[in-house]
Amino acid sequence: MSIRVVLVDDQAMVRTGLRMVLAAEPDIEVVGEAADGAAGVRAVTDLQPDVVLLDVRMPGMDGLEAARRILAAGLPGRVVVLTTFDEDEYVVAALRAGVSGFLLKVAPPEDLVAAVRTVAAGQGLLDPAVTLRVIESFAAVPAPDAGQVAALGRLTERETDVLALVAAGLSNAEVAARLYLGEATVKTHVSRLLLKLGLRDRVQAVASPTRAAWSRRADADVHP
Repeated sequence: MSIRVVLVDDQAMVRTGLRMVLAAEPDIEVVGEAADGAAGVRAVTDLQPDVVLLDVRMPGMDGLEAARRILAAGLPGRVVVLTTFDEDEYVVAALRAGVSGFLLKVAPPEDLVAAVRTVAAGQGLLDPAVTLRVIESFAAVPAPDAGQVAALGRLTERETDVLALVAAGLSNAEVAARLYLGEATVKTHVSRLLLKLGLRDRVQAVASPTRAAWSRRADADVHP
């Protein structure tokens, strides 16, 4: 039985290239394509593929939001984020969304084919280009202590709102849209709250053992 794949990318040439690589494999069938996140969610809902290859940056609904909706709906397709961007925030947001894989577009064709087969078999994967950085980020997280928990009390209301969304895996652009702020303002808030909490970067904010203490607000209303 063939592995059924849906491609979601706003660039037609990229989709064509992906289709050509995958169509050459006897056990893989591309059953649908979409040019944005919303269309991707509809395609996955209608076609019920085994694997979804999903770009991150797309007009309208981006890939991260599409991944969240696909996975929240309990659809059977396993999601692989395929992107040219390897910034920590995208890796963490994708993993927090529950995707099965993260692969850079610069990866060779054989890695793409292997990724499709790997996630279709129920396993996960992380591009080697970002694996070491993710491991280092998790390993560098200190054990929770009363001082760090107490530091939460020194955050302003807006910093707490921003932290809750960062801990939920949202990018700076998504936080800015959620809180009706400029992206530069969000970056400033993130820098200040990381300093107050003694964290090196936003990856630690998501990976920290004390994340539960500050991510509870992600499920509550933040202040627009």
